[in-house]
Amino acid sequence: METASAVRRYRDEPVDDATLERCLKAASWAPSGANQQPWRFVVLRSEQARALVTAAAHRTWDELQRFYGITSPDDGADDPRSRVLRSMADHMRSGGAAPGLILFCVRPQAGASELQQGGSIFPAVQNFLLAARAQGLGAAITLWHTGCEEQLRSLVGIPDDWMPAALVTVGWPAGHHHTVHRKPLSEVAAVDNWDQPWLPDTSPD
Repeated sequence: METASAVRRYRDEPVDDATLERCLKAASWAPSGANQQPWRFVVLRSEQARALVTAAAHRTWDELQRFYGITSPDDGADDPRSRVLRSMADHMRSGGAAPGLILFCVRPQAGASELQQGGSIFPAVQNFLLAARAQGLGAAITLWHTGCEEQLRSLVGIPDDWMPAALVTVGWPAGHHHTVHRKPLSEVAAVDNWDQPWLPDTSPD
């Protein structure tokens, strides 16, 4: 988990079916509301699906640049922010060229909020990500499917009562896995009261 950061650059090497199946199997082990397992994991391999995803990824990058005022970093810039932006840009420009594309879909339950529905699909996504990392793969969650959802529905044959929730890219990393950098627990965890940060008990027994 400590080295399961988002990986957006992949070698030009396919992910074999046996390795991918282990990731999909791990996804199917995830918990879900009332153990209904309301999910479907669609591996997108056709040229048509990849073309749709690539076009949607390009549009997403264009929209992000406009919305956030992002400019592409100079090729020589090596600071952390520039590296992340360059990785994002390359990822979105390549789009459907990623070795593996997995569309995670959920069947919404009557009366369930979007948050509750997410609770029955995103644990499966996280299981997939961790299984990928355990086998040396890299992966990243995207929402590119939102830019081509109707076309994907038609192409894949997704029923009207199912909802695409996430599109994951996966492949063998072009670089190395890196340790994630996150806020300290004292900023994100509390005890009993919102303003009482978590501090571990270090007193001797």
